[in-house]
Amino acid sequence: MKRKLIFALVATVMAVCGAMAQKPSIIPTPCKYVAVDGSFTLNSRSTISVEDATLDDAADYLSDHLGIRLAEVDGDIRLTLDSALRKEEYRLKVAASHIEIRGGDYGGVFSGVVTLLQLLPASVYDNLVLPATVGCCTVEDAPRYSHRGFMLDVCRTWMSKEAVMAFIDLMAYHKLNCLRLHLTDDEAWRIEIKSHPELAEVGGFRGGDSPVWPRYGKWGEKWGGYYTQEDMREIIEYARVRNIEVMPEIDLPGHSLTVASMHPEILCNYTPNLSSSFGYDTRSAFCASKESNYDLLRDVLTEVCALFPTEYIHIGGDEVETSQWKRCPDCKALMADRGYSSPEQLQAYFMTRLSDILAQCGKKPAVWNEATDGGQLPSHTIVYGWEGVKECREVAAKGYKTVVMPGQYFYFDMKQSKREPGHDWAAIFDWTKVYNVTPTSLGFTPEEQRNILGFEGSFFSEAYVSRNPERADYLHYQTFPRLVALSEVVWNSSDHRDKSAFYRRMIEHYARLDAMGVAYRLMPPQVRYAEGMLSAKVDDGSTLYAHEVGTDTWIKYAEPIATTTPARYLFVARRGKAISPEVAVEGYFKTLRPEFTITSSMPEHSSMTFAKAQNYGRLARTSRAPDVGDWVQYTFATAVKCRSMKLATGNFQLPRFIFEHGYAEISYDGVAFVRAGELRNGMFIIENPSRPIKAVRLVCTSRGNGAKFISIQPPTIYPVL
Repeated sequence: MKRKLIFALVATVMAVCGAMAQKPSIIPTPCKYVAVDGSFTLNSRSTISVEDATLDDAADYLSDHLGIRLAEVDGDIRLTLDSALRKEEYRLKVAASHIEIRGGDYGGVFSGVVTLLQLLPASVYDNLVLPATVGCCTVEDAPRYSHRGFMLDVCRTWMSKEAVMAFIDLMAYHKLNCLRLHLTDDEAWRIEIKSHPELAEVGGFRGGDSPVWPRYGKWGEKWGGYYTQEDMREIIEYARVRNIEVMPEIDLPGHSLTVASMHPEILCNYTPNLSSSFGYDTRSAFCASKESNYDLLRDVLTEVCALFPTEYIHIGGDEVETSQWKRCPDCKALMADRGYSSPEQLQAYFMTRLSDILAQCGKKPAVWNEATDGGQLPSHTIVYGWEGVKECREVAAKGYKTVVMPGQYFYFDMKQSKREPGHDWAAIFDWTKVYNVTPTSLGFTPEEQRNILGFEGSFFSEAYVSRNPERADYLHYQTFPRLVALSEVVWNSSDHRDKSAFYRRMIEHYARLDAMGVAYRLMPPQVRYAEGMLSAKVDDGSTLYAHEVGTDTWIKYAEPIATTTPARYLFVARRGKAISPEVAVEGYFKTLRPEFTITSSMPEHSSMTFAKAQNYGRLARTSRAPDVGDWVQYTFATAVKCRSMKLATGNFQLPRFIFEHGYAEISYDGVAFVRAGELRNGMFIIENPSRPIKAVRLVCTSRGNGAKFISIQPPTIYPVL
């Protein structure tokens, strides 16, 4: 028994010494952290007390994580307000006898709570086992920016109330304080409007008997959902407890195809030619001249303003297809009457009308940067700059409070390397590019910097719906650890960036992400081939796995592989739910470019001709949408021997402009075709064909695709290794 007690004592002493010796990896980095001798031990008898009842929710939040009870006064952990501190500023003191968190307001105290959680074992995010030791220290901290945001697109891919709350938790753990919900778009309307219930009850779903076309996936079912106003109140309250404000975005006047699908009377006064889309009207902009449109939007915005306690309501203003206004005689008459020379001025008129409605409800407008192109909006408008750094600087120079979120740095739906999922129209980047952002590095002048309200990351979800949206894995992979880097950018007051040091800290943070259940992205393993030996390594504590082409399994990588064909091997790293991209020597990814021709039952587009794809350049397009029985055929000049061949309609990064249903046929002689299987997301992949392929035909079995054409990609062909 004595030996057991001695061992327990030694273990306790070692744990205390370790807690004191190692500086904790707090993310985002606090302004000031000072370690002090000693430690505080949290046990099942520890308590939490508050000085002010307004901090009760923060105390409950901490109690839930620590598994300890609340006390009336003099708890072991004490939460207090301090009028000498600024908004969201806090002081955290860990002494041997107690822990004190003082904040300038609720947000400051909550941020101190978040820091305290990071001083504890990572299991605090899952199931903390007591007792637990915290090294004594003092932390003095405050955020650099008041707006530390993230935009979540729940339109393109439906995310349940519970899924949104789970993401709010992850934001809170990283001290972000504004969640902007992208609630309306061409693909859905996600918020209940009681005066117009059809907007959500019908527009919250697509496919089946819905008038809204099922873009991006799940074409064979009626799919979606919406938030009742009571659901949204729950989300808002859940976020408030976690020091996060929920801002709604009602995207206007463009991105309104869903509304137009139910209420075509909102559209401009002309008859479009719909023959190429089989009668499906793809117009998406509210007519700017119709007073009835402003009446409808007054109803909508009045309810939205009453529901959301935010000072600002985001009313969109991006990517308006003004060509529709140019064709509308009523819009042209309005422009002439007001002396406008450009459709941008008409958009400014539209947004000003909406701003007036918000003002009547006691709210202020937030808009995308294009909304400022046509004239001056109210000076108190917040502008979200997404198109580029140049546009962000321009709106800041005009005097608008600006949220900086250019796509090439902060759109987390972008690819993280060229062979990973996601978009690439803005940039291809991982967390390192996010982390290196400072206003100075982006070129903001001191005057422009004074108008930076903050920064915001975003996740547009077009590609999510076809990647098992019932699970959060794809959302997590795209946003983490980029969101971790974002938290550092918006909180840390220093412009100094040390990527290597931050990476070491982030690797320590991985343990917390593991406990949070985040399926984050690991950095790619490093692969090397020299002197007949193929090796791979990681530096983050993850486990490496190897796969040989032609086998069915992944095996744990243990030692370098002796081989004369290194391109036959793939590697991937895993850690909990986290995973890296698959990597290999460059030879694995080598492709063939044999000569081929495209033929089709559909006419080719006048400018995006089949030759665009035949030259392995840009994708090609047809001049109409597909019908049942339509086909696209690839015929090779010489039969192609390969290990894999991918043929695709639509865009590689997301399934749109595709054959939504269909099958593939293969010909080995160019004459006889054999059915090979069903298309998946508009494409077909042939693996390890038994003999050289002369031609492949993709055949459509459904009518239309919600567009006026299909896109056709060049084939992607991998040689036999």
